[in-house]
Amino acid sequence: MDTYLRIGIAGLGTVGASLVKIILNKADLLEKRCGRTIELTAVCARSRNKDRGVDLTKVEWFDDPVALATSERIDVFVELIGGEDGSAYESVMAALKAGKHVVTANKALLAKHAVELSRLAEEQGVSLNYEAAVAGGIPIVKTMRESLAGNDVERVYGIMNGTCNYILTRMEREGLSFAECLADAQRLGYAEADPTFDIEGFDTAHKLALLTSLAFGCEVDSDAIHVEGITSITTADIKAADELGYRIKLLGVAQRTDSGIEQRVHPTMVPKSSAIARIDGVLNAVAVDGDAVGEVILVGPGAGGDATASSVVSDIADIARGNMQAVFGQKAETLAPYEKARMRLHEGGYYIRLSVVDIPGAFATIARRMAEKNISLESIVQRSREAKSFAPGSTKPAEPQPVILITYETTELAIREALEAIASDNVTMGKPQVLRIEKLK
Repeated sequence: MDTYLRIGIAGLGTVGASLVKIILNKADLLEKRCGRTIELTAVCARSRNKDRGVDLTKVEWFDDPVALATSERIDVFVELIGGEDGSAYESVMAALKAGKHVVTANKALLAKHAVELSRLAEEQGVSLNYEAAVAGGIPIVKTMRESLAGNDVERVYGIMNGTCNYILTRMEREGLSFAECLADAQRLGYAEADPTFDIEGFDTAHKLALLTSLAFGCEVDSDAIHVEGITSITTADIKAADELGYRIKLLGVAQRTDSGIEQRVHPTMVPKSSAIARIDGVLNAVAVDGDAVGEVILVGPGAGGDATASSVVSDIADIARGNMQAVFGQKAETLAPYEKARMRLHEGGYYIRLSVVDIPGAFATIARRMAEKNISLESIVQRSREAKSFAPGSTKPAEPQPVILITYETTELAIREALEAIASDNVTMGKPQVLRIEKLK
């Protein structure tokens, strides 16, 4: 084993700059812990003149990430470019084909190309490490791939997007609207100018796809994930959840069922007494249910330059020590084809908010439709709304009243069919709000 492990970094944004600082400022510590000198020898970035707060005068610059990936000057290629295709994919492929170890924080790239890349890494006898791609600074990949190797995983779930968790926390604590909290998140740098990827659940879905493969030994299939974002959540939902003993969190959940593996991302009502309910602000948390160990929960910063760079360094340190692991904990050729569960058979309790027309028999109609689908109601809450005055002689009907239903455990199929029937009866207005209630400790 060489005394030096030479690192090339493609992408010097927030995470890349933090990574450079750690490698340069903690060189002695890393050498003691890894038994080798970790040396930054080359970088690639769009601009050479940007002030990143680090000294790169002794480092070789590349304008082309593919050229860096195949350079004889590096042993490990660190991809921090981002994106599922383009230069990120091309450079990682080139590095692996050239026999270079690869470390990446790119969840989108892996969600789309993980199986192909993992097979290539195994063929070349090199590492493909990605701790920073899932939940930032939380060491969930290492935990699942190594520490929980002796467990059959029954379920993995968690809060995997700090932007959404920040917004939902602010909405609950301060009674602010979704739009107000999103604007604040953008101002503080927690959300992008175009926040779609975060608030619509796609960021969480990419991370969940990787955890699903680790948990169940199956091929990655991010297209099979049922995805809902948080844009429909209102202050009325937040208040109702609070009064009923719940909090609303955007969860990614993967679990084994009789019909296959279920993957879903959606706003979820979780009991206030559960550990996951206490995760606030920009923090992330991932829980794993194993048959031997029980439930393990890891909590920490899910994003940010230093936290994410810390995970990248962990992956580099593993390579320096000669700690080679199969990408998903087992050889790529042994990964089973992903078998998607029948989502509409998902079972659990549900929160349903309806706008009910103020006409005789409306409640009886709703109750009858629910009963027809064998749905038992745990509670019904009618919200009063201030009456509005109309001009004399006005025939405008009274405004619909908000009604909240909490069901006992039932199937999603039953809920959807009951709501379709209720809509056809013309006793409600607008789209119903439906949130799953997750059984958590």
